[in-house]
Amino acid sequence: MVIVPKVWELIEHFKNRCRLRGWKACEHEDLVEAQGEYHNFLWMHRVHPSTFKNVVMNPCCSIREGITYRTVRASYMAWVLHDSPPESVGQAIIEEPNLSKRVAIYDLSQAYAGRPLCLKINETDSVVFQEFEKFLNIEYELELRPIYRLPPLPPQSIPSEPMALSQQEREIKAVHAG
Repeated sequence: MVIVPKVWELIEHFKNRCRLRGWKACEHEDLVEAQGEYHNFLWMHRVHPSTFKNVVMNPCCSIREGITYRTVRASYMAWVLHDSPPESVGQAIIEEPNLSKRVAIYDLSQAYAGRPLCLKINETDSVVFQEFEKFLNIEYELELRPIYRLPPLPPQSIPSEPMALSQQEREIKAVHAG
């Protein structure tokens, strides 16, 4: 069984691999420049939906160059998460074509729980993210599985009989029927 390093170490290992491919990996930021585009890696334990929305709507990043900074626009953004993201975050990417073309999510929670699995949402055409997936598979023997929709509820969780309506629901139904 391969042990997956902490997320920030994982990204550093990957950035070294990017340098070997001739891509420019920023020293101080988790940003890779390849084929004239910037690919930003954001790593964290948990992502909150409001934070996610704010960050994906402003894809600008600052790059440290000596004692100064310059701002670039990230073409692609990958969220590398220690914990599973809220359902609303995944749904936002799946349901919004503009986001799905530039934002990916890598859920490493299963890998950190000891299972060789990484759940992902990646509908981008980012060569860097494709390489990242190969890296996870080859270096850490992780199987990458796409997340599209939550699985259906198991049969035992679906009520067999309709639930009784509350008094308020009966009154609303009567108003709309009459």
